[in-house]
Amino acid sequence: MERSKFWNVTKEYSLITVGDLITAVGVVAFLVPYNIAAGGASGLAIILHGLVPLIQIGVWMYIINGFLILMAILILGIDFSFKTIYSTFLLSFFVDLFNNIFPIPVYNGGDLMLATIFGSIITAFGMAIAFSQNGSTGGTDIVAKLFNRFFAIPLGQGVLIADIAIGVLSGFQYGINIGMYAILAIVLNGLSIDFLMRGMEMNKQLFIISAKNEEISDYIVKKMSHGVTYVPTVGAYTNEAYKMIMVVIKRREIAELLSTIKRIDPKAFVIVEDIDKAFGEGFNDISKL
Repeated sequence: MERSKFWNVTKEYSLITVGDLITAVGVVAFLVPYNIAAGGASGLAIILHGLVPLIQIGVWMYIINGFLILMAILILGIDFSFKTIYSTFLLSFFVDLFNNIFPIPVYNGGDLMLATIFGSIITAFGMAIAFSQNGSTGGTDIVAKLFNRFFAIPLGQGVLIADIAIGVLSGFQYGINIGMYAILAIVLNGLSIDFLMRGMEMNKQLFIISAKNEEISDYIVKKMSHGVTYVPTVGAYTNEAYKMIMVVIKRREIAELLSTIKRIDPKAFVIVEDIDKAFGEGFNDISKL
C-alpha cells in the first residue's frame, strides 16, 4: 500500500511539473514577446514588467503569488496544500528560467492573432494537466476566493472578473489593441481548459442486458479490473426478469469492452453514456476534492 501511495504521489507531482513546464513555454514563447497579459499572475506580471522593466516577469510572479498566498492566509485562514504551493512557484520558476536564464526560442512572426491562439492553447494544455492532478497555478484563483469571501461572488465568476480586469489593465499599459488580444486570450484559454479537462476526466458508463451477463461480468472484473453492479430489471414486453450490468470504465477502454460484448453475445443490448467525473477505486480519489 505504501509503495502504491508513493508511486501515485510521484505520478501526481511529475504531471504537475510537466504541466507547469508546458504552461511556461506557452507564456514565454507566445505571450510575453507581444505583452499579451492573458490573466493570472503571469498576465499581471507582464503588466508590472512594463511599468518596472528592471524586475523580470518571473520575479514579478514570485512576488505576486507570494503576496496573494500571504493575504489569503492572513484574511481567510486558508491552509494551502504543499501541492498548491509547489505548482504555483514552480510555474514562476519555469517562466523565469525560460525567459532569462536559459532563453527558449520565441515566436517572432509578428502575427498577434497567431501568438494569442497558440499561446492560449499551449498554456491551457499545460494548466489542464496540472489541474487534473489537483495542482494550482495560484494567481487569480486566490483573488477569486477573496471575492467570494467579501462579495459572495462564485469562484468561477471571480476568476473571470479578475482575469478580465488584468486584460483591461493591459490595454491601459500597452494600448487598446493589445488589451483586446489579451481578453481574447483569456476567453480562449478558459474554453480550451474546459474542453481539455472534459477529455481527460471523461469516463463511460455502460448498461448491459445480456443472456450471458455472467460471462461479460467475469471479463470486466478479471481482465479489465473494474467492479460491476447488477441492477434488477424487468422487461415490460416480455415480463422477464434480468440482471442488468452497470459499469463505469475509462474512455480508452470502451472499444475493448464493446468488442468483447460483441464476441460473447452479439444480441446484447448496450447503452453507453458519457460521465464527466467518477470517484472511487480505479478513478479519482474523492478525498482530494
